[in-house]
Amino acid sequence: MEAIQVLLVEDDQAWRKGLVDFLNKEPDIQIAAAAATKEEAIEAFQQHPVDVVLMDINLTENKLDGIEAVLALTELRADCRIIMLTSLTEEDVIVESFSAGAVNYMSKSNFKELPEAIRAAYRGQSAIHPTAAMALRNEFLRLKQEETQKLLSPAEKEILQLIHAGQTQTQIEKNLHITKRTIKNHINRILKKMGVKSSKEAAEKAKQKKLF
Repeated sequence: MEAIQVLLVEDDQAWRKGLVDFLNKEPDIQIAAAAATKEEAIEAFQQHPVDVVLMDINLTENKLDGIEAVLALTELRADCRIIMLTSLTEEDVIVESFSAGAVNYMSKSNFKELPEAIRAAYRGQSAIHPTAAMALRNEFLRLKQEETQKLLSPAEKEILQLIHAGQTQTQIEKNLHITKRTIKNHINRILKKMGVKSSKEAAEKAKQKKLF
């Protein structure tokens, strides 16, 4: 069986040695090279046949240069499979890592799960560790909410808010100082955008989506 070739990028010498010893015990995993800096990582990646990269995020204290290294490696090879290995749990760092091209994000405290994560990455399986899954879910929900907020114009949201409050078109006309024709045009556009059949349904849906 040909072993999975791994590039380990870790600035802490003790951690680096410990991980090399730990992973080399696996019969199907071999550390092809180890690096301590972004520059060393790029050089090793170019010199050795690498299947999977284990990348620390802070190669220089609080610099997040591991993410810069991910960008550099994915530029060299777009299908590069990189697992971030770090103690950082901030959601923005996790999201930024995946945006740069990482395929997984793991806490160093879960290092015993690394062999399976390496195998999954090598096979191209999308086995995202729970460390990162919640952060990605939250980011997805944030983007979805942002997209939803852009669905309706401020005027359309205002009309729906008044409809939800139980106001008639005549009352809306007086409150917003616009004609009934303008109100009807707004409502027709709203119904098309939201895929509903009535203004009350649209108002209820907008409320559920927190558009007002």
